[in-house]
Formats: sequence, C-alpha cells, structure tokens
Amino acid sequence: MCALREFPDQATLIAALAQDVARRLKEDLARQERVVLVVSGGRSPVPLFQAMARQVLPWARVTVTLADERWVPANHPDSNESLVRAHLLQGHAAAAHMLPLFTGDPTPEQGAPAVCAALADLPRPFCRVILGMGEDGHIASLFPGAAELAEGLTTEAAALAVHPPHAPHPRLSLSLRALLDTRDLVLMISGPAKRRVLERALEDGPTEELPVRAILRQTVVPVSVCWAP
Repeated sequence: MCALREFPDQATLIAALAQDVARRLKEDLARQERVVLVVSGGRSPVPLFQAMARQVLPWARVTVTLADERWVPANHPDSNESLVRAHLLQGHAAAAHMLPLFTGDPTPEQGAPAVCAALADLPRPFCRVILGMGEDGHIASLFPGAAELAEGLTTEAAALAVHPPHAPHPRLSLSLRALLDTRDLVLMISGPAKRRVLERALEDGPTEELPVRAILRQTVVPVSVCWAP
C-alpha cells in the first residue's frame, strides 16, 4: 500500500501536499466534529507548515500533535512544539488546538503515561500522519540502534521514551501502532541521499536496520511517499 509520488522540485511538492492535506481534513470534518493531524518536527517540514497555515478550513476543529518530541521545554530551540507553533499555528491555522508531547516531567519515562492518556482522548483514527525520514532510516524517534526500538515497533502503548544512540536529547515518540492508527500516512523526503535510503528500505532486509521499513511494508494504512530532488 505504498505509492511513490515524485515532484520536480520542493516548491511543487509543498504546494501539492498542502492542498492535499487541507482536502483530507475537510473531508473528515464533513463526517465528524473534530479531527487530528500528526506532524513531524525538524527543519524539513517548515515550508509545508507555512503553506498549510494559509489553507482556509475550520482549523478550530483540528487538533495538531507530534510524531515525536525532544525532551526539552517548549522555549528550547530544539523543541518540535516550538517549531510547530511558530510555523504551522499561524494565520488561518492559529485557531487549531495543539497537544504537546512534552509534559515538564524530568524524564520522558515519567511523562509517557500522561501523554498516552491525552492521546487516548483524541478522535481515532487520526486524519493524517505526516512523517519525515532520517538518513539512517529512522521515523519519528524510532532510531536504528536505540535500545527501545523493538518496543516502539511492537508495543500497544501510544507513546514511549527513546534514548537515541547518535542524536541529542532523550525523546518521546509515538509507537508504530499509534503512527498507523490513521486513515492516511505521508512520508515526505527530499534529495538524492534520502532517495537512496528509500530505495534500500524497499529492498529485503531487517526492519531494525531501517525502521522506515515498518511503514513501507505494512498493508493496513495507505502510505504516500512524496519525494523531490
């Protein structure tokens, strides 16, 4: 259930995906009172966030949450929550609600139960999950080599603490089960290096080597891979 959509450049990808996300949100809002959009942090989705913020739709009925979060306060420069508030929850989208993953607890292990409880109160399935992918094949904060990877791929809990072996800050990540509890999933990648990782991920090999394989190989949720040079 994986489809590759190739775009000639980033601007075309962003414009098409922003309109597509808005259309999906409107379709779900026609059927239910509230919907949930799950997004990833990092710098790559910033142009998409800015384009989405210009889309006209009933944002007050949309809850935005994150696929993962670095365990830092919202005023920290590495906070994904801060990034989303600064670039997505602006303009028309300022009316949307935000469900942060950082709770203020000293560790993500301590914060995880409250986050799982908050996620359980959201409408399911999610409307759409938008993920990025690292050059090591990680999605959300499910990193290859992380001691918690096997748990993240198999647990029925919605979120778990992760301590990446080669990335700063402990994290809280949605589990694979939670990421797939959606009507639609988008993997947004760009550049030749990540295209090569994608091609490797589509080949035979263990999921633990390239965790992105977990979403590419499943057959429950439609996955669109959006790529531009």
